[in-house]
Amino acid sequence: MYGYTQDKENYLKRLRRVEGQVRGLARMVEEDKYCIDILAQVSAVTRALQAVSLGLLDEHLKHCVAEAMAEGGERADEKVKEASDAIARLVRS
Repeated sequence: MYGYTQDKENYLKRLRRVEGQVRGLARMVEEDKYCIDILAQVSAVTRALQAVSLGLLDEHLKHCVAEAMAEGGERADEKVKEASDAIARLVRS
């Protein structure tokens, strides 16, 4: 079981909201809305996705990484590397 499983419905709800925001962005472009208004919505979608990412990362650290660290060995090293790589991707985005 993954760390986010208990909050799965919450994550799905948030992602559906983001999906709706993205559809709204496409509609804004189709309707030739003002570019600054579109950019404001892009920023809102980006923040929403970042919030989901940070929540998932937190769950990963609390559950997957902590569990692997308790077991120790090579699996622990793999999970720490995996988390570090994920953090690096988030920082670059």
